[in-house]
Amino acid sequence: MITARPRPAPQQLSDTPHPISPPSPPVCSVRPARPRDATALAALSEPFVRSGALRARPFQIYAWHATDFLVAEAPDGSLAGCLALRVHPEPTRDGRVSGVLYNFCVAHGSQGSGLGAQLLTDALAEGSSRELDAVFTATTGSGRLFLHHGFAPVSSRRAPETWARSLDPRRGAKVLARVL
Repeated sequence: MITARPRPAPQQLSDTPHPISPPSPPVCSVRPARPRDATALAALSEPFVRSGALRARPFQIYAWHATDFLVAEAPDGSLAGCLALRVHPEPTRDGRVSGVLYNFCVAHGSQGSGLGAQLLTDALAEGSSRELDAVFTATTGSGRLFLHHGFAPVSSRRAPETWARSLDPRRGAKVLARVL
């Protein structure tokens, strides 16, 4: 008598694709920008300017004020994000020494990775180390990341006067502030 062993059933291919985890974004290091980063800062900002999320700035602003910026540098040396902090020379109406955050952008491929939160956290730490009382920003977006980091909507009258006057009312930006 011959005993046959049943063969295992052939594996069937599923029509349902298996979820594939997206690749992790490269680990970036946050550092102060250098004047030689001006071209990369302008290039990083350009898609956000085209979309209307950022105000257009001449290249000279990036060149003259590069040291205002913190940048997130990818392992290949490219910039994946930036955020500028300018200490305002004039106190606010209530006498606070303040700074203004501007030109905040994270490259499309790095969005959602926590890079923006890291840049903002580092900029707030820089503001504290410079003994600022408050930091202001203006956003045309939801401001969700700023709100999550302790910012609150305020009247532009509470911000440094020359900065508040420079805001374009046609953009409909919300002014947010955080006490440090």
